[in-house]
Amino acid sequence: WTETNHIDQRLADLTEHMENVFQKYLRNEFQSIQQYNQQAGEVAEPFHFLVVANFPVNISENAARRLTSIITSGPRCGVYTLISVDPRQRMPLSFDLDDVQRHMTCLSWERAHFQWHHPELGKVDLLPDALPSAEQLRTIVRTVGDRSKHARRVKVTFQRITPPEEQMWTSDSRTGIDVPLGRAGATMLQHMQLGSGTAQHVMIAGKTGSGKSTLLHVMVTNLALYYGPDQVEFYLIDFKKGVEFKTYAGHRLPHARVVAIESDREFGLSVLQRLDTILNERGEVFRAGGVQDLAGYRKSFPAERMPRILLLIDEFQEFFVEDDRVAQQASLLLDRLVRQGRAFGIHVVLGSQTLSGAYTLARSTLGQIGVRIALECSESDAHLIPSDDNTAARLLSRPGEAIYNDANGRLEGNHLFQISWLPDDQRDQYLQRVRVLAQQREIRPPPLIVFEGNAPADPANLPALRATMRGESVAPSQEPPRAWLGEPVAIQEPVSVDFRRQTAANLLIVGRDPDAAFGVSAGCLLSVAGQSPAGEPGSDTTVPRLVVLDGSPPDLSHEAGWSQVAAALPFDVKVVGPRGAQAVFAALADELDRRQQADANGESIFVFVFGLARFRDLRRAEDDFGFGTDADKPPGVDKQFVDLLREGPSLGIHFIAWCDSYTNLDRWLTRRALRDFEMRVLFQMSAADSSQLIDSPAAAKLGENRGLLYVEERASLEKFRPYGPPAASFLAVLHQQLSRRQGTGAERVRMENG
Repeated sequence: WTETNHIDQRLADLTEHMENVFQKYLRNEFQSIQQYNQQAGEVAEPFHFLVVANFPVNISENAARRLTSIITSGPRCGVYTLISVDPRQRMPLSFDLDDVQRHMTCLSWERAHFQWHHPELGKVDLLPDALPSAEQLRTIVRTVGDRSKHARRVKVTFQRITPPEEQMWTSDSRTGIDVPLGRAGATMLQHMQLGSGTAQHVMIAGKTGSGKSTLLHVMVTNLALYYGPDQVEFYLIDFKKGVEFKTYAGHRLPHARVVAIESDREFGLSVLQRLDTILNERGEVFRAGGVQDLAGYRKSFPAERMPRILLLIDEFQEFFVEDDRVAQQASLLLDRLVRQGRAFGIHVVLGSQTLSGAYTLARSTLGQIGVRIALECSESDAHLIPSDDNTAARLLSRPGEAIYNDANGRLEGNHLFQISWLPDDQRDQYLQRVRVLAQQREIRPPPLIVFEGNAPADPANLPALRATMRGESVAPSQEPPRAWLGEPVAIQEPVSVDFRRQTAANLLIVGRDPDAAFGVSAGCLLSVAGQSPAGEPGSDTTVPRLVVLDGSPPDLSHEAGWSQVAAALPFDVKVVGPRGAQAVFAALADELDRRQQADANGESIFVFVFGLARFRDLRRAEDDFGFGTDADKPPGVDKQFVDLLREGPSLGIHFIAWCDSYTNLDRWLTRRALRDFEMRVLFQMSAADSSQLIDSPAAAKLGENRGLLYVEERASLEKFRPYGPPAASFLAVLHQQLSRRQGTGAERVRMENG
């Protein structure tokens, strides 16, 4: 640094570092940094060297005063100074060169060589070594630079802060939670303590590579080791484009109630709404029990289960990237949880790479968060994380180095520590140990809610198939057939549509992703098949007739196609290609005519048109301006298609159709025919096409593995995560279970018939 203001700032930072070493490390325990380092081990404090060239050029009076303090007090805390002085320059005011020379080894340039002013030998001539060549110097600097990348890393082993095997799950969260996060100095551990005074909630901030993810894993894993699921519960939300929390879902962490990976804002909001409901429920319970807080309730009703709740949201600012309903409600709910959660045992942990910018919580809410953990961060964040007048975070320089402050960001609350290092494989071992511990104690926690925003929904979770896959029978129902489309982006039931016997009860799927379209269509087929009653084929209780017009494009990437899906069902599923469409529609038209004349509905029929643009026979005919009449000409397939769309649903004939684009859809169907699809699923498309289909540009904002359900009857829009294509292994198991159920149902029918 060469500018006066930069030099002032650097010397101020170095002076602040010395104060931290004196106050946090040496205290009255160690005489020098050398003694401290002998016990500190992996958290030993490195030595610092200050090099001042051509003093006193650009050195202010204030900087000179700081320099004097560094020279006189620095060696005890490991700060050493190398300074070259130009005696021809005017010295700063109040600076005496003789005062600092008494604390230094002095060399003077006299008659073309250096003289060493030795305290016992007097003046001794000094001949310094020759400088290395330019090539040697480059090699040295490059080698030192490479080595320094690894030398900066400090790893405090996780075993240092974990409880012994016999003490796992022995901690009591009645009055609060207390868990170590890393080492603070040579002999102490840094604990996170929540539940006392203003230390109720935590703010964590650090730039990429600072160790924030490691800190979150250390926090969750160590809490799961110290406290049982009846003491602490986790709600984990990750808005990052990563899979940081996926391991907790994979190991079915018994403490976790919700794990969200690459979460949508809507799902995060639903988690806040659920916690707000829990807060209100606990309030009612406390009033009925005549207590004020969780500690009082646990004391008065020791047999009742009421764990503390830890809500952890990484990259929480994603809530506020848009000024919409989600952002407004999230802001209100977070503020309520932060202000009122203290009494009800709900603690909020917010993580972010930066607090600067427009997308963040209101300062009034952040001010209620009493615990701040700052990692290596930018200059602006160093002012925001603890407080405006506490900028110690700007001195953090290595991954995992952090400041823990439980005094609402005030300077006197700073505690420097090193986060423990927790490798992925070691974390998985500890999580497996927790799972085994839960099995040994026969703990059966409530179902874990997992949201994986980076992947399509799993069709194995189709509600219609869950009982079947467990080998249970499905009783006949008077409800209309229901088709499930995917998982919601909120904590609620899976997204579905009902095929009532009424006009326009058809489903249209529009989007250029054939795999997503196949997943939704196959999910619909499996839904109506899985919820059907078991019985003899051909009897009155048989499965609804299923017809698939397969126009699959050649670029489908999934392993199973319509033939494999049909083969997995022990029912008659008719699968035909574009050339067989004419015969299918002729048969459907006859069935429609029969039902209209007999005034009878009959069993439900579901027709899947997959790839509408590949069925040329269904394309609407151009206007005929020729002469003559075609009154006696039989209706074409396109006319039969339109009639079935209009008249079929009220008589139990429903269509599920997929078209790759609105442009092709407009070529195949008139605007009037399009109105016969009152239920529509849209994938990502242009704002103009979205507006044409649902009078809203909302589909333009959809990302990968997202869909939008529009139901015209309710004028509702619902975002969801569509089911992915079913795997071949899943279809094989499904076929086995359905065949067993179908056989059991057929045997029962034969017995009832004598």
